Amino acid sequence: MTAIQGVTQGQESAFPKAEYDARVAKARAGLAEAGIDVMIVTGPENIFYLTGQQTPGYYTFQALVLPVEGDPVFVVRQLEYFNFVANTYITDAAIYQDTDDPVRFLVSLIEARGLKGKRVAIDKRGWFLPIATYEALLAALGSVHDAAGVVEKLRMVKSPLEVEKLAIAATYVDAGLRAGLAAVRAGNTENDIVAAMMGAAIEAGSEYMGMEPLVSSGPRSGVPHGTWKRREMKAGDPAFLEMAAVHDRYHAALMRSAWIGTPPAEALDMMKVCQEALAVSLEAIKPGVPCEVPHIACQKVIDAAGYTDNFRKRLGYSVGISFAPDWGEGGILSLNAGVKTELQPGMAFHLPPALRIYGRFTVGVSETIVVTDSGCRVLGSVDRALVQTPA
Repeated sequence: MTAIQGVTQGQESAFPKAEYDARVAKARAGLAEAGIDVMIVTGPENIFYLTGQQTPGYYTFQALVLPVEGDPVFVVRQLEYFNFVANTYITDAAIYQDTDDPVRFLVSLIEARGLKGKRVAIDKRGWFLPIATYEALLAALGSVHDAAGVVEKLRMVKSPLEVEKLAIAATYVDAGLRAGLAAVRAGNTENDIVAAMMGAAIEAGSEYMGMEPLVSSGPRSGVPHGTWKRREMKAGDPAFLEMAAVHDRYHAALMRSAWIGTPPAEALDMMKVCQEALAVSLEAIKPGVPCEVPHIACQKVIDAAGYTDNFRKRLGYSVGISFAPDWGEGGILSLNAGVKTELQPGMAFHLPPALRIYGRFTVGVSETIVVTDSGCRVLGSVDRALVQTPA
């Protein structure tokens, strides 16, 4: 192994070099099939998938220049260079300084490598490609093709090593949810719940999450995607808890519900429907089945119970590599009506059926799963029942 000023190449890599070599080879095959000569990869998830590079500093410009033929080169800020050495096996880095214009730096590199005039493409669908950056590249190169989907298609199906990461992350989120549910009691605040959840998950082994936990109580729980705001809980309150935990950037997520005291009959019925909807969805997941099938199975249960207006969303979304601001891969693949992509062994999803009466309460339950050769493997181990704590 090569060492550079005391930092060994790949010393913190999430996977062995052979895993990345196989991914790069598949990506190059996809580029060749699309008629692309070189791809500029800017999304941190795609960069991590192909190279192992991970940093919270992706708010500054970074890019993998991946030609169909020839060695890849990584454009990296000086401050991030030794992070790059530690996380990757790529030996060719083009380092820019904070005084440089990184886009001009990238264009100069493309010209110096004889790639200008080739069919250059970029992963346009990511969240981390500013319009100004794209327009500057377009002005400098004359044309920039769309390579969105080339790497994402590969990320849909997880390798056995990736599934192992997800399974470990699921143990962290189990610890977090158990601690959070134990903290649901009168006199505690939403902050107390989140502190317990995050503390337990991190103590179990989790790294920083792609998104904060979603925790709310009382009437606040009836607002979608609300999260903690110091509210003190009291007798009769519902509590809604959802979080993800992370192992080597692979996220597993989990949702559970609790009530202080006796829940109203309406909430118990809605929770029962959520549990049934999740169960039939899990039964519907099999290789070769279109992604919409488990969603439709879920929706039928909810519609039959009369809660159609309380469930206006997809059943689930792909999970795997994530950086803030999300813990999911929902932009890659969804379990939703109209999605005809067939399920394959190695695909991973978070399925969070939830029902809410807006402004009053939400109840829900979820699992993170991996598609297997015959069905699916549930990664979590937390009981799905609505937790009731003494008033």
